[in-house]
Amino acid sequence: MRHAELVRALEAVEGPARPRADLEQVVTPPEVAAELLFAAERWDGLGGRSVLDLGAGTGRLAIGAALLGATPVVAVELDPELAERGRAAAARAGLEVEFVVGDVRAWDRAAEVVLMNPPFGAQRRGADRPFWDRALALASRSVHAFALADSRTFIAGRVVARGAQILETQPVAWRLPRTFPHHRRRAVMLPVDRWAVRTEDDP
Repeated sequence: MRHAELVRALEAVEGPARPRADLEQVVTPPEVAAELLFAAERWDGLGGRSVLDLGAGTGRLAIGAALLGATPVVAVELDPELAERGRAAAARAGLEVEFVVGDVRAWDRAAEVVLMNPPFGAQRRGADRPFWDRALALASRSVHAFALADSRTFIAGRVVARGAQILETQPVAWRLPRTFPHHRRRAVMLPVDRWAVRTEDDP
């Protein structure tokens, strides 16, 4: 699948109808979602690999992984409405993606590759930490994720403590449109990094 085709497919996955600021329900831009997915494909070859999307929202990353041949694909999302929208989007695309309503902190089913766009911690400090801790614990091969640039030291420390290896950290062009009532500008550019982490001891 070409980059433009994947971006179009991800654009068809709608975000939340009423985004919740307390859960930082920010939609992953399709262009940067595609960038992360192709990075995962480049590092891991997603075809036939098990994938877990933590804090999946409506499932852009999970659905994108399925489009690239990953199987099985599981998406864990706390908000039942978002999970249902994700199920509907996967069904429209003719894809098998299991959407599970649940708290990431309680999830214990591993996968080869973990994908995620966790909360950035803008509304609640440290909101991203449980996501990174579970991702590093559950990924048998790799983690591909987004994080604010000012989280680099924290994430690098978690990766080292886990005995994992940073494959790459790349800035991405993350445009956040006005999403929540407290947003004043029509759109802002966020300082976001894309991470690729190898968790496998002997890849």
